[in-house]
Amino acid sequence: MIYLDNSATTALAPEVRAAMLEVWDNVGNPSSLHAAGLAAKKRLESARSSLLASAGLKAIEWQTIFCGSGSEANNLAILGSAHTGRHLDSRRVLITDSEHASVENTAEVLASRGFEIVRIPTKGGALDLNAIEIEAKKGVCLASFMLVNNETGAIYDIESAAEIIKKACPSALIHCDAVQGFMRIPLPSAKNIDFFSVSAHKIHGPAGVGALFLRRELIKKRYLCPVIFGGGQEEGLRSGTENLAGAVGFAKAAEIMKPHADENYKHMLTLSLYAIEKIKEAGATVNIPAVRAPHILSITLPHIKSQTMLNLLSAGGICVSSGSACSSNAKNRHVSSALRAFGLSEADADCTIRMSLCKDNTREDIDAFAELLALGIGRLVKIKR
Repeated sequence: MIYLDNSATTALAPEVRAAMLEVWDNVGNPSSLHAAGLAAKKRLESARSSLLASAGLKAIEWQTIFCGSGSEANNLAILGSAHTGRHLDSRRVLITDSEHASVENTAEVLASRGFEIVRIPTKGGALDLNAIEIEAKKGVCLASFMLVNNETGAIYDIESAAEIIKKACPSALIHCDAVQGFMRIPLPSAKNIDFFSVSAHKIHGPAGVGALFLRRELIKKRYLCPVIFGGGQEEGLRSGTENLAGAVGFAKAAEIMKPHADENYKHMLTLSLYAIEKIKEAGATVNIPAVRAPHILSITLPHIKSQTMLNLLSAGGICVSSGSACSSNAKNRHVSSALRAFGLSEADADCTIRMSLCKDNTREDIDAFAELLALGIGRLVKIKR
């Protein structure tokens, strides 16, 4: 099998597996006050500080809140900050028109509760800073923008966006969904950002654990309230017995990725440039954003439905994903809003697949993918005719 769907999830690193096994072999709840519990608590706090350090954030200013996923971290940042009411000079929320469902759908929840949701255009993969400046002047309580688009690989200019919003609305909170960018590209400057969401399984860590990095002053001022209630773990912001093995695995994944970040970036960039040429030779189009991350390629096929090509590639042992995110319910079938926002027609969006790389992929993987892609395009276009 050739795995080219690393934006969906990545293989667990051997070092991460070993670190997690060591935790599983030792019993102890971090909330318990006996020796085993205290030992577990020590390991949890070590993972917390280690992950923060890998992110390049200062522990004196930032805190790590472990969650069950990047999606949960997004929910906590958006719902938790909007519902406190403590900082709200406005009820206007800015997001992009191409956010992950965990942000888009959470924003819809806020809309149902009286908040005004404004979607900033991202045509061609560029965040419309002029639109942000116009909207910021009208008042903003919260902005949530992704760092790297999970379907197109577009990198959004979060630093400039945050600076514009904070200048117009100093009390506004800025959230960055960094799930697809963490350890792939540098995080934007934290100067004007209040939250970062990250996820372990995107960086060769375990599935089922994410984290929200947030400014400590937000906890102190109670600018964030929980969305899960219970025993008050994680500074009272995320109740439930902590996933100690997951936290340790996440920290270990970041620890082993960080020293090789530049090397991995160059490898994936070189590989993606090679892939672009091979994909074009195969007869498909690559949707290239204004500024892109090196690991994601959005590929539009010539009048071939994405699911049809996915089935053909999968049968040949190659794993990629659909760029159209079609619903399995035919009555509600829709194409990707991210691809439509990028500028694709509905028809082209429905004929788009995503290839995503990791540090372990090779030119041979690309050659095999391109060969089967060309074969599939030739066969399927001929059948269509």
